[in-house]
Amino acid sequence: MTGTDRPDGPLGRVAVIVPTYNELANLEQIAARLRAAVPDADLLIVDDNSPDGTGELADKIAAGDPRVSVLHRHAKSGLGSAYIAGFRWALQRGYGVLVEIDADGSHQPQELPGLLAALDQADLVIGSRYVTGGTVLNWPRSREILSRGGNTYARLMLGISVRDVTGGFRAYRGSALRRIALEEVESQGYCFQIDLALRMIRAGLTVVEVPITFVERTRGASKMSRAIVVEALWRVTQWGVASRLRRRPASR
Repeated sequence: MTGTDRPDGPLGRVAVIVPTYNELANLEQIAARLRAAVPDADLLIVDDNSPDGTGELADKIAAGDPRVSVLHRHAKSGLGSAYIAGFRWALQRGYGVLVEIDADGSHQPQELPGLLAALDQADLVIGSRYVTGGTVLNWPRSREILSRGGNTYARLMLGISVRDVTGGFRAYRGSALRRIALEEVESQGYCFQIDLALRMIRAGLTVVEVPITFVERTRGASKMSRAIVVEALWRVTQWGVASRLRRRPASR
């Protein structure tokens, strides 16, 4: 805990970071649900210059609630860079816990207290769809197969035990994020989530999973694209091959 932390919890203040791009239909509801679920937490909305007016709505919400802040970015630069910007904002202000959550309602705010409680014994807690008790609702079968397959590939290629390494509902200790060279992170999309979990594991930090219920969005358009999938497969393959080469014994 830094000197600027307010002791809202054993680990210090909590910042919930919500990246947005064209989430006008969802933002007000998710903000209200978060404030109800974790009233002592602060909410940071990171908007990538949404053309649908999401940024303006975020400003309106912040104007009516002192525990809501807005970080406006000039262009759509990807999920990874949005979270990095949010992490830097929160770390500079001394927050002890940083949370990732989607704006589209797929992550359930009422489950966030469970993630925060698990952080007492971990450096990163991932809300997991694929551990015992985890559930996915309303996803097309093809999407679930892609997600499960991608997670299995990452787990095998990288030699890790995390079952939902692409999951984006997370709670981090601020002290752990300070240890993993955020300035070197360039990955985006689901690959960003894999990247940060891998950096935590390789730094000797503790990563745990708790079961969550993931619900497919009902309003707005998914940001999933072929480019996101390709980036994740390519980078995971690169990381896995590089790790194997490092472990290969030198020839005599």
